[in-house]
Amino acid sequence: MPRILAIIVGILLSGFCAGADSADSPVKLKSSPTLAVIGVGAWKSVQKGIALRKITLERAQSGHTLDLKLFRFDTSLIVPRVIYGAEHDLKVADVKSLAQKTGAIAAINANYYDPEGRPLAFLKTAARTINPRVSPAAIYSGIFAVKDHQPFIAHREGFLPAHADEGVQAGPLLLLSGSAQAITGVPSRPSRRALIGIDKEQRLFIAVTDTLLGGLSWSELQELFSAPQWQLQARDLLALDGGGSAQVYIKSGKYEELIAGTAEVPVAIGFFSKAQ
Repeated sequence: MPRILAIIVGILLSGFCAGADSADSPVKLKSSPTLAVIGVGAWKSVQKGIALRKITLERAQSGHTLDLKLFRFDTSLIVPRVIYGAEHDLKVADVKSLAQKTGAIAAINANYYDPEGRPLAFLKTAARTINPRVSPAAIYSGIFAVKDHQPFIAHREGFLPAHADEGVQAGPLLLLSGSAQAITGVPSRPSRRALIGIDKEQRLFIAVTDTLLGGLSWSELQELFSAPQWQLQARDLLALDGGGSAQVYIKSGKYEELIAGTAEVPVAIGFFSKAQ
């Protein structure tokens, strides 16, 4: 009997360890052997239709760790909308202010803009088109848009403004239909990042690297979101404006978090209860 009991306890402990947030040992990325995942995290429900997760990484050269924080939305319950600050008497603001002003549950910074806050590529809200031009610049290779209340991510080639009820051009486009996209003419050094994507179950997610020291490169992000061992199930992935602009705010019930940037922004993508 003691031997049987020991076997049962061993199985239970093994299952517990397998479900733990931390990796048994650091796992190096193939695209970047100096970067390792040291905490895989797990999706945790915040409210019905919203889950969060944290993946922790460490870069060998510096010894610095960074958190990749993710928030996932069930689009049958939560819908995205483009928030243009000027339409709400806010030329530029942090995403917390933009969310509170519009009643969004969550918000992430969106497009690239000039020193006056004007969008540098296609931008359309539900109310109007702010910039009708689909930019051919190398970095603006993708578009996040909503059509008939359904979000989608597209390559700029073949995209027409009429395809979207609202949308934001940003980039680079990292994954499309599960395939890594070629990135040319765009620096790929590690940096602070903001991202939006759609997984294989049609759920929408956003992510930000929560660090002011370094960040992730495009190839590292492509591997993290496509390699099966991290179970992110990303189908489409688009980079938003990064650096000091990268920021996320979410308030759901008693849970509230602000991953602050160092710059105010003119545009955000907000996430709203479908009942609103």
